[in-house]
Parts: sequence; C-alpha cells; structure tokens
Amino acid sequence: MAGSASDYIQHHLQNLTYGNHPVNGWSFAHTAQEAKEMGFWAFHVDTLGWSVVLGLIFIFLFRAAAKKATSGQPSGLQNFVEVMVEFVDGSVKDTFHGRNALIAPLALTIFVWVFLMNLMDLIPVDWLPMAAAKIAGDDHLFFRVVPTTDPNATLGLAFSVFALIIFYSIKVKGIGGFLGELTLHPFGSSNKLVQALLIPVNFLLEFVTLIAKPISLALRLFGNLYAGELIFILIAVVFSAGWVLGLFGVALHWAWAVFHILVIVLQAFIFMMLTIVYLSMAHEDNH
Repeated sequence: MAGSASDYIQHHLQNLTYGNHPVNGWSFAHTAQEAKEMGFWAFHVDTLGWSVVLGLIFIFLFRAAAKKATSGQPSGLQNFVEVMVEFVDGSVKDTFHGRNALIAPLALTIFVWVFLMNLMDLIPVDWLPMAAAKIAGDDHLFFRVVPTTDPNATLGLAFSVFALIIFYSIKVKGIGGFLGELTLHPFGSSNKLVQALLIPVNFLLEFVTLIAKPISLALRLFGNLYAGELIFILIAVVFSAGWVLGLFGVALHWAWAVFHILVIVLQAFIFMMLTIVYLSMAHEDNH
C-alpha cells in the first residue's frame, strides 16, 4: 500500500513533458527519468495548455461583458466584471504613484489569470487526469491541471514582470540613473574616493535586492499552490484506505477546500500587489 501510494503521489506530481530525448528523439516522456533526460528545453505541455485555455477564458468573459455592457440594468457578468475592474483600479490608484496607462490593465490581467490558474486546484485531483488518460488511451499518462504548481509557469510570469521593471527603470531614470541606483545606494559619501570604494558593496546589496523581486514573486506563488496540491493528493490517498477513512477523507477534503479558497484568492492578490509596488518603485525618479 505504501509503495502504491508513493507511486500515485509521484505520478500526480509529474508534468506531461515533450522534448528531445537522447534516445527517442522528439517525443513525450513516459517516465520521470525520461523527462529529466530531455533537459532544460523540454516543454510541459499540460502547463502551457491550461495556461492558454484559462487565459482565453479570461479574455472571452471580459470581452462578452464589455460587448453587452449597458447603462441600464446590468447582467450578473457585467456586475462581476465591474466589481473586478473597480477593485483593481482602486488598488493601482492607492499603490502606483507614477503615470502609466499599462499598469491597471496589467494588474487586472495578472489577478484574474493567476486566480483562474489557482482555482484549478479545487477540481478533484483525479477527474481531469483520468479523463485525459481515457482520451489518450494511456492509463499512465502524466497530466497536471494547476499551472501555478509548476515553477516554470510562475517563473515565466515573474520574469515577464521583471523585464517590465528593468524597462521602466531605464526609461524613467535613464541608464545612468538606473546604474547609479545600483551602485550609489544605500551607502554614500561626499568623498569621491570613499564613494568609489563603496560601489562594489552597494552593487552587491542592490543587485541581490533586484534579483530577489522575481524570485520572491515566483517562489511564493509556486510554494503555496504546490503545498495545496500535495495536500489534496494526500487526502485522495486516504479514500483508498476503506470506507471509514474514506468518510474522514471527505471531511478533510471539504475543510481543506474551504481554507484553500482563501489561499487561491490571496496568492493572486499578493502577486498583483507586488507587481504594482515593484513597477511603482521603477517609476520613482528620486536619485
């Protein structure tokens, strides 16, 4: 039982991977070892697929609400979209102190998209993987449905935000101001020689702070959702231990799902807010 439970958990934590295998060439990995041997340039097809599908759902819902928007009695969808837009717009106005028309739409996209990806964690862990296995005709098919439990997805989001941070830092402050921010703070001196000696220390401290931004964005989101997914998988293992423990598993599943709703919303909100804060800092020209 321990071995089968271990295999079950490992199977659910493995992505559907497509890459260039040293022996099989371009193909899908059938084992975790094959996925590892494909190296860095392998693709997690399930992560990419669900990310695109959920992004399209977001676009479709908001586009439908915009097309049917009315000044009269609004529909439920219009009410929902208006609440979301006002909430995000208020968050941007309270936090972002520069002038940039991109920030509010970016924050809305991040919040809703990350929320939808996180929301997939509430679907019972076997439903979609089993459906995919039946469709593919492979009972051992790897298939994960929560993109934010894959560090590739969270790092991709975080590095996209990081690229915007660098772009706007240079655009607003100039290349000299950006480099000065990295080398002339936090320690300064009116003595030019002393200031020159402090540059390596300042650069080390500021560069670590800069690099920590995308890492903290990515790992916080990944860690929380990965832990949530793992707990759901462990609860699912309980269902196979008899009807008594199965009833206990139902109660555990319900309790964790209710609590996890808070995690799902909170992690999307934190990712959005940190993005706004970091971009606001990039727009500050106070060097």
